[in-house]
Amino acid sequence: MISDRHNICQKQARSVLCLPLVKQAKLIGVLYLENNLASHVFTPARISVLELLASQAAISLENARLYNDLQEREAKIRRLVDSNIVGIVIWDVQGRIIDANQAFLDMVGYAQEDLVSGRLRWTELTPAEWRDADEQIITELKAVGTLQPREKEYLRKDGSRVPVLVARALFEWKPDEGVSFVIDMTDRKRAEEKLRASERRLLDARMELAHVTRVTTLGEMTASIAHEVNQPLAAVAANAEACLRWLDRATPDLDAARRSVEWVINDNNRASEVIRRVRALAKKTEIEKLPLDVNDVVKEVITLVQRELTSHQVSLQMELAPALPMIMGDRVQLQQVMINLVMNGIEAMQSVTDRPRELVIRSRQNEPQQMLVSVADCGVGLSAEDADRLFNAFFTTKSGGMGMGLSICRSIVEAHGGRLSAFGNEGSGATFQFVLPLHQEEAS
Repeated sequence: MISDRHNICQKQARSVLCLPLVKQAKLIGVLYLENNLASHVFTPARISVLELLASQAAISLENARLYNDLQEREAKIRRLVDSNIVGIVIWDVQGRIIDANQAFLDMVGYAQEDLVSGRLRWTELTPAEWRDADEQIITELKAVGTLQPREKEYLRKDGSRVPVLVARALFEWKPDEGVSFVIDMTDRKRAEEKLRASERRLLDARMELAHVTRVTTLGEMTASIAHEVNQPLAAVAANAEACLRWLDRATPDLDAARRSVEWVINDNNRASEVIRRVRALAKKTEIEKLPLDVNDVVKEVITLVQRELTSHQVSLQMELAPALPMIMGDRVQLQQVMINLVMNGIEAMQSVTDRPRELVIRSRQNEPQQMLVSVADCGVGLSAEDADRLFNAFFTTKSGGMGMGLSICRSIVEAHGGRLSAFGNEGSGATFQFVLPLHQEEAS
């Protein structure tokens, strides 16, 4: 301000006029006039004319600025459109495509000539099963103006389909026209299909390996299984002989004979049940989840491994909580997990000679929505380092182990929505435990 006043004094202007250029109470600029020849040049009449001119000048300046901003904005938008990073389509709600960039035309296999001719309509590019969804989208757009990206498909010129992700918006100044930003999802869909196929092959491989592991485990437990089958078969023979003796008496004792026959039937059912469980474990089947009592699964496994416990001089203690809620699971696969954990516990105690070999199996409801089963031994124990790696494929602490048993067990438990873990006991030995979610009806 002092500098301006100094300049005016230096020029020795006789008359000076300064008018603000204002539009809608906004200062656009300043009109400055001076006359060095005469004083009082800017009379009220002349000032009125200049004020009118200043008002028009303010409007012109503002329009010029807005036009310049508009040009810059259009240049930015045109650069975005022409960069062909994504497909861009301008359309109307009647189905007409007004304009589109090359990226979109490449997606659907059309050329600029097709666009210029007016033959391109987004309604005709949309497969029949997507048209109802598009009508719903137009209704939503009219209500809210913009929509988050959604997946759909377009028909290409050659009749094939292209999966796309489309974000849409209506123009505020033309509510029957809008713009879509389109991303070609072909590569992503192809990658997803490859991933699903890879996951399926991995699952099949795991199922095959799990089956092999079950068969191998059954082979190792042959003596125990034979013992479990021989017990009821021997009882069948003994009870049948007793039945004959009751019948061969001078006066047949029919009541005693009937009891012997009932025992024969019961022992036969016991043998059949053992054989059924062995066949189920050896059979290769898909996962079949049904409501299960986890205590029943534990008891069935103990029947199969009883001889292993006896031959290795392992005493078993079961602390199974009564009346537990049901879980949802595959009986055979959960039996495989339990067999593996029990056999690992037995093997971990083979070198123990200074204390009794004890195995403890517990079950309880861990949380309102979870069931916990644990197998604790008093063997050589488990380091924290090994506990972290124990479930990795091909890692084993056994001299002759393959390192797949616990990895498969973890996969089975996780496929049931649960978690398998291990830790060393405060005294001796280690504990392996898994938690499983309750059956939904039981949890509620």
